[in-house]
Amino acid sequence: MRRAERLFRIIQIMRTANGALTAQQVADKLEISKRSVYRDMAHLIGSGAPIESEPGVGFMLSDEFDLPPLSFTFEQLEALALGAKTLALIADKDMSAAAKEALAKIRDAVPQSHQDKLDSPHLMVVPPQGMNMPQRELRLARRAIDEKRILQVTYKALDDKVTERQLYPLALANFGPIWLMTAWCTAREDFRDFRMDRFEQMHLEREKFNLAPHQTLQTYLKRFNC
Repeated sequence: MRRAERLFRIIQIMRTANGALTAQQVADKLEISKRSVYRDMAHLIGSGAPIESEPGVGFMLSDEFDLPPLSFTFEQLEALALGAKTLALIADKDMSAAAKEALAKIRDAVPQSHQDKLDSPHLMVVPPQGMNMPQRELRLARRAIDEKRILQVTYKALDDKVTERQLYPLALANFGPIWLMTAWCTAREDFRDFRMDRFEQMHLEREKFNLAPHQTLQTYLKRFNC
């Protein structure tokens, strides 16, 4: 997990907490060390975040901290909640945790009557049968797309043919139990879609890629009238 994302998640965890949190509690939620939590807290406090700390008690946000308010109808909140519940089931561990935190934030921001409706089982999300969650590959792919970094991969096709490829990752899409990654393949000099559960190896390069106009996601989508 990148530090910027980790710092953001620490703030979100503290916003939804009922009272102070110890460094160990934060570390357990993010699956990092207490030492990393102390470093991150020091960075946040040094950057001006209104975090209060007390030895033996823990860390908490002061009452003055909040994000700008947003107004949603209940149907809009329900749509956001359903999307968060879906992601919590089908995404990698980091994205799943972020979805759960977003759902908790939605619940905390609405009246009790709305909370009861959001918790009602009339809108359920069932995980797809036979889903093989490639945790590491999904995290690496999301990072590569975000940072525009090259992926070196070993891919096993459905016919069991294994190839080494250099990819410029463009997007991820979920189709029930399967995640697909759309990428520009330098070996084929064209777009390709790869099943995330068919990668045997995946390495995130330091080198970044620059896309020509014919290599962009927009060009790919236009090709299929999307």
